[in-house]
Amino acid sequence: MKTVLKFKWPILIGLIALTAALFLLAPNLTEQAEEAGSFQLSDDASSQQAADILADAGAAAQTISVVVPMDSELDDSTRDTLEQMVADIEAIGEPVTSVLNPVESEELEEQLISEDGETILIPITLDGSDEEVNQVADEIRENVIPSGLTAYITGEAIINNDVNISAQEGLKRTEIITVVLIFGLLLAVFRSFVTPFIPLVAVGITYLLSQSIVAFFIDWFGFPVSNYTQIFLVAILFGIGTDYCILLLSRYKEELSSGHGVEEAIINTYKTAGRTLLISGLAVFIGFSAIGFAEFPIFKSAVAVAVGIFVLLIVLFTVVPFFMAVLKEKLFWPSKKSASHSDSKIWIWMSKLSINRPLLSMLVVAIITVPLLFTYDNDLSFNTVDEIGGEYESVKGLRAIEDGFGKGESLPVQVLFKSDDALTDEDTIPYFELVSREVEKIDGVDSVRAITRPTGDVIEELYVDEQVGLLADGLTEARDGLGEVQAGLTEIETNLANIAGQAGGSGGLGEAAAGLGQLNDQLGQVTQGLQQTGNIQQTVGALTQISGGLTEIEQGLQGAAGQTGELGAGLGQLAEGLASANEGLAEIEGGLTEASDMMQSMSDSESVRATGLFIPAGTLEGEEFEQVFDRYTFAEETGVMMEVILAEDPYSPEAIDTVAEIKDTVNRSIAATPLEEVDVAFGGIASINSDLQDVSSNDFTNTVIIMLVSLFIVLAILFRSLIMPLYMIGSLLLTYYTSIAIAELIFVNGLGFDGISWAVPFFGFVMLVALGVDYSIFLLDRFREESFNGISVREAMYTSMAKMGTVIITAAIILAGTFGAMMPSGVLSLVQIATIVVTGLLLYGLVVLPLLIPAISVSFDRGVWWPFGNRKRDHK
Repeated sequence: MKTVLKFKWPILIGLIALTAALFLLAPNLTEQAEEAGSFQLSDDASSQQAADILADAGAAAQTISVVVPMDSELDDSTRDTLEQMVADIEAIGEPVTSVLNPVESEELEEQLISEDGETILIPITLDGSDEEVNQVADEIRENVIPSGLTAYITGEAIINNDVNISAQEGLKRTEIITVVLIFGLLLAVFRSFVTPFIPLVAVGITYLLSQSIVAFFIDWFGFPVSNYTQIFLVAILFGIGTDYCILLLSRYKEELSSGHGVEEAIINTYKTAGRTLLISGLAVFIGFSAIGFAEFPIFKSAVAVAVGIFVLLIVLFTVVPFFMAVLKEKLFWPSKKSASHSDSKIWIWMSKLSINRPLLSMLVVAIITVPLLFTYDNDLSFNTVDEIGGEYESVKGLRAIEDGFGKGESLPVQVLFKSDDALTDEDTIPYFELVSREVEKIDGVDSVRAITRPTGDVIEELYVDEQVGLLADGLTEARDGLGEVQAGLTEIETNLANIAGQAGGSGGLGEAAAGLGQLNDQLGQVTQGLQQTGNIQQTVGALTQISGGLTEIEQGLQGAAGQTGELGAGLGQLAEGLASANEGLAEIEGGLTEASDMMQSMSDSESVRATGLFIPAGTLEGEEFEQVFDRYTFAEETGVMMEVILAEDPYSPEAIDTVAEIKDTVNRSIAATPLEEVDVAFGGIASINSDLQDVSSNDFTNTVIIMLVSLFIVLAILFRSLIMPLYMIGSLLLTYYTSIAIAELIFVNGLGFDGISWAVPFFGFVMLVALGVDYSIFLLDRFREESFNGISVREAMYTSMAKMGTVIITAAIILAGTFGAMMPSGVLSLVQIATIVVTGLLLYGLVVLPLLIPAISVSFDRGVWWPFGNRKRDHK
């Protein structure tokens, strides 16, 4: 410290110059956070795999919708307006790839106009980044939507952009409120116009320098970043930096009050409070560094705070001593007596309970906290829309879609199948219907849209039972047709017999009539056999023979017609009748042959037995399937998409459970089918949230373990005790779970949200534990210092509580106030994190720390230093 004081001016000037240079040269951290986005799932996540599949196939198009709420019936004027809007949007060009006109046809009207006629959708497909999508949305707002028309633009990219905007606006409000709040609190605590500027200057330098370093790290090393990064840097650095400054300034004032000179007071301050500060800073640094082991980039982005803590410690050991040395006693002007270092009457009073009656003190803490713990249900919410509230246009549009078309219609779950080979042949497509059928049975699924059910309704004609029914109808028609042919032949036979009688049997007409009769009898037997046995192949063979016989008789009659004079005209007519009958037989034969081939194909098809579907050859080449393929296939038909419409809100916890069932059902349905080796991935908001739930749960568990183990090791080394770290960490866990239980009561039971936002437990835990451990270190390090004086454990704890109570209460209030500045941010997760941290800090500083920690410490007596012992005390 003597060296720092000796070179205080060069150190300060160099530090300020470095801060200014890095601030001017560093990339923009705000822009980096916006580019990173809200969700950065790992490549192993199913929803990320779905996005990658579409991106690799060049099919990663996004869809946004212009939502038009209607107050009156759709008239010609409104139709013209909608058509003009569609035309204007199409004229934008890239990245717009297609626009659906809701009034172009009856089919589109059914899909894009709600049943009550109060909501109209104009879906727009775009092939571009989120930034490009939002640029198109801005252009539509400015140049396409008529000034007198109410319309909203919504979609996943629009909602995420609104979340980013809300977070950045919240950051600006938080920064201003934090500075004003800290200045006001320090003014009240120190009753000095000079003192409040010291922490603000020190932390201001720290914040500017830290965010510059973090921005460079992001560019150079791919350091994790998110919307939370800057907000947490502001809240934690200003909060904890102010706390540390209070600790240093209080001890400095105490040293000056004891009659020490300025330099000696500074050196003594950093020997005592500086050591405490280093221990606290190291604990916080380790706590936030542990976040680096998290898998989820959003969680990892808080590791930037560790950089800030490192810089803060450097600044506190250079800038603050500078002001102490330069300003001396004037640092506290105009106050001559600061309340910051006086003994705490509140903690003195509480020490009578915790030190003299430790069991009762523990019971009081249990009465306050345990009932709250039993109310905690760990309800989590993954609803991004709740983050920004209903005043945003994207949310209004989403709500309009939900009201008009159902909640699940707005953001369906995508099931993607990808193979190296085409998946759209007649033998493979039936298996997609098998999957669709099984998925539709799941509770929570409203409908499924797929290649076999493009509008959500099954194409009944593809089912074998429907086709068999049609075949049966065809056989009936064939039998009826054979009956008609037989009746016609009977009439021809009668007429031919009459002509033969008139001609005296000349020309072989009698034989022809007899032959015709025999063929007619055979035809009757064939018809009867078809009716009785349904043997199509046998019938086709018999008809071929009969047809050949009829052809011979017809040729004979045509030859006789030219030889029999006046009877020739009649014979010619009979020949024409035979020709017509023969054509009829040929048609029936062709139909029966086609039916026979189809039945044989059904018999040979494995998919028929597995799925109950059969797609006749050539069906998929029809024009009606062209649009279906365009919508539900990609990557030259090597990829197939299925859309699952949920019955619940896609953002709801129920939707996440439904997605889990969908995944299990799909994987089970494709087993032992041609789709078994196909890559399957699941996209959509509900699928993303399902992945978020898995990742956040795993990261929370892993990070908590790493963080607590690291803290235990550091505290055990610094305090030379295995007992102290245990109850220090235990008290923080008790405080955290009590605080989050209170937050759940407020936001879930009170305000009706689905749960605490999914990221809140992780950040709330890290913040509260990493920051709360400071206060136990403040108390117990002073306790360690006092215990060196040869006094008893109870006396050392009593003195420590009296000396540190005001500092800890003040620090807790200031840090709670800093996080309280996040309340007006308007971002739900930040408000909830602030609620947990503020509640936890106040609960810890006013209840748990003064009642529980001293009670446990004095209960162990000298065993609190086990197994190492207090060396200085023991030596004495």
